[in-house]
Amino acid sequence: QVQLVESGGGLVQPGGSLRLSCVASGIIFRLYNMGWYRQAPGKQRELVAIISSSGLTNYADSVNGRFTISRDNAKNTVHLQMNSLKPEDTAVYYCNARRTVGISREYWGQGTQVTVSS
Repeated sequence: QVQLVESGGGLVQPGGSLRLSCVASGIIFRLYNMGWYRQAPGKQRELVAIISSSGLTNYADSVNGRFTISRDNAKNTVHLQMNSLKPEDTAVYYCNARRTVGISREYWGQGTQVTVSS
């Protein structure tokens, strides 16, 4: 059984920081590209950041320079460090895993709420 479990969401003031974590089980973690997506009320789900199986990263323009994605293969975990948070960052954040070799597979976590408000 494959599971992606997010944690670390919550309420934070503008300018504050938050660190999200996603622990994967049931997959060979090192073979997967990992990503963070978010969905705000009334908007489509959008890519926030990705980190490839080899460690290459890419970010949405809206978060570039403020967010950092990282992975710890020994712990089957991907993180999203979010700094200088803005109200526009408010959304449900989802963890995504996408297999890079063999049979194509994709999995999603249940999401964690991030609210940026004063």
